Formats: sequence, structure tokens, C-alpha cells
Amino acid sequence: MPELPEVETVRNVLKKELLGLKIKKVEVFYPPIVKTDLKSFCKNLVDEEFKDIERYGKWLVLKTTNYALVSHLRMEGKYYYTDERAREKHEHVIFHLSNGKVLIYKDVRKFGVMYLVKKDKLFIDTPLASLGLEPFSKDINANYLIEKLKLKKMPIKTALLDQEIMAGLGNIYVDEVLFKSKISPFKKANTLTKSECDAIIDNSRIILQEAIKCGGTTIRSYTSSLGVTGTYQDKLLVHTKKTCQVCNSPILVAKIGGRSTYYCQKCQKVLDE
Repeated sequence: MPELPEVETVRNVLKKELLGLKIKKVEVFYPPIVKTDLKSFCKNLVDEEFKDIERYGKWLVLKTTNYALVSHLRMEGKYYYTDERAREKHEHVIFHLSNGKVLIYKDVRKFGVMYLVKKDKLFIDTPLASLGLEPFSKDINANYLIEKLKLKKMPIKTALLDQEIMAGLGNIYVDEVLFKSKISPFKKANTLTKSECDAIIDNSRIILQEAIKCGGTTIRSYTSSLGVTGTYQDKLLVHTKKTCQVCNSPILVAKIGGRSTYYCQKCQKVLDE
């Protein structure tokens, strides 16, 4: 699933191509992707001009003259900006543009979602309303994280995947952040200390910023628009690895909350709680 760095890469590529272009027609071939009224979705975007493209956590926000198109790629979603051509398999939404090109949303598994709202309703009528702060927010600190986690008795690995606690991290980067912070993924979320919360925030920023510079992590099917792929997989310290690069112990893999979790038992000890 694309996480914050991958979505940021998609945002940057699309922003270079789309700003100033108008939408001439919208075709939706798999209606369940659109979570607002389908007829209004197609009608209201006609003659709208792309003004900006933003990102909140893992969500893309394509802002037009009057509206905000809010998009989550989920497991397999991808955007392509290309010349007009015959529709291919798994291309579910096509935006025909004023320069004769098209913006295509392709999703093999059909898990992605889109919302279209007035720009002033962006944080009211979409899932963005429930997002937690992301690591880059100036308002996030250890006290914020402690407050969010104080009633969470699940493993910290599971808690950090909850986008209402801290937005942007997914399975890959949570593993990396916990390893870098020397925190066991099994540690109960509500037992984290202030220094551990500081470490999570600081390492999230460092790791995500470096991953953005690398264009994200390409594992399995991730790709951004125009065929751009990431290289951060070459810098992963624990996720998918066999041996710890710090202590040479075997990297272990466990299922936590149904997600494959990579960790070093020696570097990420569970201390008495």
C-alpha cells in the first residue's frame, strides 16, 4: 500500500503536469470507487481547472476551481497522465483534459476511493476530518502522542497504523521507525514513555523525509505517475531483511494485527512494563 512518501511522490509528479489544465469530461467505469453522488461527481468537475495538489497523510487532494477531489490509492491504485487512447483493463476513472491528454486512475483490486466536495467542506465531509496529525506537523509532540495512546492497550505496531493517531505511516515505515527507535513492536501502546514518543516522532520525520527524497519504496506493485518508482527499499534497515545490520542477529517476522512485522529481538527488547 502506498504510504506517505509514495503519495507525496505521486503528488509532486501530478502537480507538475496538471496545474492550469481544465477537465472536459469525466468517465467512471467502476462506480463504487466514487463515494459521493456519481452524477454530481461527473457533472461538477466539467470545466474545473486544476489549481493545486496537496497531500494529507496518505490522501491526495486535487484542488480545482471550486472543488476538492479527495483520493486514497489503497492497495493498488495508480494515476497515469498520458495521451488519449483506448481504455485498458482496470482503468476505472478517466479525466479528459483540455490539452487533449487524460488523467487515468487504474486500480487492479478496486479498493481505492474518491470523494468530491466543495473546498470549504474538505475537513467536514471527507475522511480527512478524522485524521491525526502527521509527523511533519508543527503541532505534534510527545504529549500529543501520549494522549492519543493512553487508552490503547494494543501493540504499538498496531496503534501506529491507525491514521487517527498519527497520519501517514503504513506497515513498511512503522517497522522502520520502531527499529530506529529501539522499541519492540509488541510493546503496549499505552505504556510508552515521553522519550519513546519523542523518538517515534523524530525518527518518523527522518525516515519519511529520506524516503520522499528517494521517491518512496518500491516493493511489489508501487509506482507513481509516469512510471516513476522509488529506491528507498535499498535503505530499509529491518522490513523484509534477514539479518540485523546493527547486531547481526536474525530479523524475526511475526503477525501483529494481521500485518507482517519485521523486528530485531535483541535491538528492540520488551522491557518490564
